[in-house]
This record gives sequence, C-alpha cells and structure tokens, in this order.
Amino acid sequence: MTKKQIDGKHNENDKQQDLARATTPPGEVLTDNMGHVVSDDQNSLKAGERGPTLLEDHFLREKLHHFDHERIPERIVHARGSGAHGYFQLNESLADYTTAEILTEVGVQTPVFVRLSTVAGFRGSVDTPRDVRGFATRFYTKQGNWDLVGNNIPVFFIQDAIKFPDFVHAVKPEPHHEMPQASSAHDTLWDFISLTPESMHTIMWAMSDRTLPRSLDTMDGFGVHTFRLINASGKATFVKYHWKAVRGAHSQVWDEAMKTQAADNDHHRRMMWETIDQGGTLEWDFGVQLFTEEQAAEWDFDVLDPTKIVPEDLVPVRIVGRMVLNRNPDNFFAETEQVAFMPSNIVPGMDFSEDPLLQGRNFSYLDTQLSRLGSPNWQALPINRSLAPVHNNQRDGHMRHEINPGRVSYFPNSLGGNKPAHDPERGFRSHPVMASGQKLRVRPESFSDHYGQAKLFWNSLTPIEREHVCKALQFELSKVETRHVRVAMLEHLEQIHPLLASQVALALGEQPRADQTAKLGGTKDSPEETALLATADAPTTASGGLQKTSGLSQLEQPQSAKGRMVAILCGDGVDASAVKNLQQALEKQGAKGEVVGPHLGDLGGVEARKTISNTHPVLFDAVYALNGMVAGEPLAGNADAQTFIAEAYKHYKPIGAQGEGQKLVDNAPCPDLKKDATLGVLIDDLDGFVQALGQHRYWNRVTGKAKA
Repeated sequence: MTKKQIDGKHNENDKQQDLARATTPPGEVLTDNMGHVVSDDQNSLKAGERGPTLLEDHFLREKLHHFDHERIPERIVHARGSGAHGYFQLNESLADYTTAEILTEVGVQTPVFVRLSTVAGFRGSVDTPRDVRGFATRFYTKQGNWDLVGNNIPVFFIQDAIKFPDFVHAVKPEPHHEMPQASSAHDTLWDFISLTPESMHTIMWAMSDRTLPRSLDTMDGFGVHTFRLINASGKATFVKYHWKAVRGAHSQVWDEAMKTQAADNDHHRRMMWETIDQGGTLEWDFGVQLFTEEQAAEWDFDVLDPTKIVPEDLVPVRIVGRMVLNRNPDNFFAETEQVAFMPSNIVPGMDFSEDPLLQGRNFSYLDTQLSRLGSPNWQALPINRSLAPVHNNQRDGHMRHEINPGRVSYFPNSLGGNKPAHDPERGFRSHPVMASGQKLRVRPESFSDHYGQAKLFWNSLTPIEREHVCKALQFELSKVETRHVRVAMLEHLEQIHPLLASQVALALGEQPRADQTAKLGGTKDSPEETALLATADAPTTASGGLQKTSGLSQLEQPQSAKGRMVAILCGDGVDASAVKNLQQALEKQGAKGEVVGPHLGDLGGVEARKTISNTHPVLFDAVYALNGMVAGEPLAGNADAQTFIAEAYKHYKPIGAQGEGQKLVDNAPCPDLKKDATLGVLIDDLDGFVQALGQHRYWNRVTGKAKA
C-alpha cells in the first residue's frame, strides 16, 4: 500500500470516528475514558462477596485515578475567580497607531473569555474582602490570542518583578499559623509595605472603595503597564489600556462588605452568573491612552514605572470599543479554572515596554502555567486554544492533544517542503528599541518619587471617599500587633498628607502627626476632623504639574438604575397589584424587584422566592416596603423586617414605601432615619424611588449618630 493510500485510509478512519461521536446521543451509555461500556458502576470487583478488591478492576482504578487528580494546584494569586464568555467589538479604528487587526477592524466581534478574581485569598475564600481584583481578558483574535492581564486598579505595589514573591508572601496568610485568610490586615503585609515606599500610591487605592466593588461589572479594569502599539510604518506609540464599566464603578461600604461575606460567600460570582443566565449582560467600554515617547520624556514621572498612572487630565482616555459578556461557562473547571493567561500573549502590531515588572511577568506566567497544568501542551486545552491555525514543529510532551503526521519536525527542512516557515511580513516583530549600557542591578532615578501620585489620588477624591480611606487604614493598622510597624506606617502617611496621618494616629493611640490637627484632641469623627479631612489638598509631584485629576473619584462615575436589585418587603395578603406595578416600573429601567416575604411561596397572588430570614439587605441595592401580615400581625411590627430597613438606611441605600409600608419605615430601629426624598427615603412616590436607584448611595445621610 502506498503512502498516499495509507494517509487516505487514516483520513477516512478519522472521519468515521468523528461521525460516530457526532451521531451517538450523549449520556445514554456509561463508558470509561477509552469508550468501553461499563456494566456496573456501583460495585468494585472483589474476590468474593465480602473479599478484598481486585487490582485488575480497571474501571475502578481509572475512576479513582481521575478523581485523585481532579484538582490542579490553585493559582498562587488570583485563586478565587469567576469567568464568562462574550465578545469585543471595535467602534473606532486605531490604524494610525497599530497593524493589530483587533484594533483596526471596526464592527468585527471578536470572542473573549474574561476571568475576574480576588488576589490574596485561596480558591475557597469569599468574594467580598477588601482586596485588589484581577481583570484578565483573552481575545481570540484572527492573529492569535491576545491576553490583557490586568487589575481593577491601574498601579501595582512594586516596581520590579524581583520583589513580587516578597510582596505575595507578605500579603498571604502568615506561614506559622496560616492566618488571616484573604485579608491584608496583619503584621507581615504592613511590615513589608512600611519598608517599601514605592507601594504608597497603590496602598491608597487598596484602602479606597475601589477594593470593595458592589459587583463584578461595577468595577473598572486597567492594563497597569505601559505597552507599545506599532503602525504600518514601524512607528511606535505608548499605550495604556482601560476598561470603563458601562454602569459606572460603584462599591460597597466596609460594614456592608463584611456582612455580605456572612450572607453569601459567592455574592459576586452568583450575581454575574444569574445576570447572564437570565438573559442579561455585563459590559465595559474599552479605552486607550496614547502618547509618544517624546511626550513621556517631558513628564516628571516615568511611564515605565508600574506604580504610576498617566493622569487622565494629561492624556484623556479615548473610548474605541465595547466588551459584552453574555454566556456562562459550561464547566467551571474546564474553563474558568484551566484558563491560562499570559501577558506575553500579544499580536503583531503590539509590543512590550521596558517596564521591569512587565518584563518579569512575561517570564513568570509561562513558568506558572506549566507548573499548574502539568504539561507543555496546556495551550491545546479548549479554553486556551487559539482560533487562529497553529502550525509549528513542537511535538510530544506530557498529555499531547494533537496527532502530528509526517516525518519532519524541524526547520529548515527539504523533506517537508521547508514548511511551516516563518513570515517576515505578517509575523510578529519587536520594535527596535535602542538598548545599551553596563549590566547593573539598580533602579532608575526617575522611579524614585513614591509619594507624589499618592497625594494626587488623595486630592482627587471627594470628602466621603477620603473618609473611607482613612477608616480603612485605621482598621488595617489597628490589626497590626507590632508597634514599630504601625509607627513606621504613620511616617509614610504623613508624607502623603499630615491630616490623614493624624487621623490614623489617633485611632492607634499615637500622638497626632501634624500641629494643625492638635485641636482635634483625639475626638474621633468630630465635625472639625471631618472638615479638615475634606478640605485639605496636598502639593503633588510626579503628576505632570496637576494637583488633582479626573477619573479617580468613583463619584464621577455614570449613574444608572440598570442592574439594581430591590428587596420588596411583603407579608401575607399583600396588595398584589402594588407589587406588579413596582416590578414593572423597575424592569423598564433595567432593574429587578425580588419579593421578600415571611415565608416562601404564595403571599396572596404574589410568590416570595426569598424570606426575611434567609436573605439580607446587603444583597440588595434598595428596599421597598409594602403591606401584609406576618404570623397574624402587621408586617410593620416584625422586628426582622424593621432591621431590614435600618440596615439599608445605614448603608446609604434608597428606601421606598407605599401605603401601610410607611409604618414599617417608621418602626425601623434607626433613630436618625428621616422620611426625606433628598435623603433617598421616598414615600408613595414610585417614580421618584426608581429614579433614586441610579444615585447608588445617599452620602448626605448622617448615620450612626444622634440627630442634630
């Protein structure tokens, strides 16, 4: 038989196997992993009814073998993640800056897979700790996979990748007792930070509301590093990548986030899954900051420093596309857990910068994927596989997926027609950056300003956001047991702003760090303290001459009722028409009303899918009180329902009531609650309540304090 006949027979056999797989109804017959039909999956093979199990039971051994290896090593960081499929569509071409087709072909929908994650916790940790979030996006482009592997804050804690193991070791649970889980409020993290001034800018972000996102689609994303785009003429332009949440970036408050952990460990994951499962989407606008090397050279900070941003008032973010997530994974392990991102996955028309953290990540991620997935063939897993054709001379290796025919696996070759061959025209080419100098282990002087942009961030926040940063630092540092670490951190905070340092010092039992705050006298949350904190701006450096900049305060974000969840408090005998009218009004704005009753099931023409005892107000964005009975008594007299209202008010959320529901609001154990539309408490005003949802929070409330 000739080689052609043999190859033809192989191809025909492959077709027959594919046809058999395609025509066999799935799930009808149980088989092992080699296709052998199993006769009994309930009992192992034994020597006699009560005898020992036999080694020859290959079905048992295969089943246990697979089970024993179902868990791969979890990620060192970003272990707790949630993923979804969708698409990216470019709306404005960047052909003047790049030849990358994904950034030049307007209107094309490119498949994406996105994994959103916490950083510090293990796989089994909760969704809502104070933590930076990973924002990793894979674009399955026609030119190969592009991975944009970033975070929900635009800067990082360290400037050089050689320090990454140290930072992660410090933030992880302390090794002698493996505590605390998914928390940075402990000695080793703050000891490291106190000795690493380059972390100060990122610490301000980490202590802000940005690390307590309300949901996964109400947080922004950033590529963190500076990259390059290369156009058809070979000209390079620096670029920073941004994801802007279409619904705006909004957060929980700290008390709410802690209670959410207890109410639902999977809060963010569940919200994303249910949104998509019910036909909704999660959406972000894609933006770029474009600037030349000449522009960057004029600024008083270094764009290769990953602890620095390019302020949006220097270079506005140009929105050029949108990403839509609209499909849940079919299998969490096969997709969300096995997806393996690498920042080194870029396409022609893109290139890296000399950012030393990025350079190290380009090495580390490849090494990590090999360790986690156990084989150099991990790229062939379905979630990692490129949609572009793959042709190369790589063969063999553990768990090889592809069967490569032929005798040639090298280049150059004459036996295989000298193919596959490289293509200098269409292939990836690095930008020819001039590099020369001695081999040294040094930091450039341009990386040395560690406080200027931390001040810029502080100055750009609103008073309530500054207050939250201050309280976060008070909480975190009060958990540090070693006094000299606490004191060292106060010295750094004083470099950012003396008022901030003084407020934190008072909470730690230390003397205020600045003379102008001595009049506070240690009175926590005094009006004088709040006023000083709100009005003081710090002189900045490393900020392009700016005192403050747009894009940093979340209170500048878009306001919308879309995606908001409202708890509709009802009792038996509730006015069903009132519930229906409320739900319809919410649906028109893209919001949803969930009936919360004293029990599951029928309340008199209305079905309750949640109960007052099995859910919690922190899982909702607002509360609306109606009427009805609980165990023969009016809803207004139910203590749990009253607490529902009080908790929502405490967390600054809109509250609505209608008819008898007003009595429930009156009875709430919240002495500072006022029925005032300007405070987000609306009575018999359905349209006003729906409009109030878009505001997210009513920060003008005075909560937890006596009425004036």
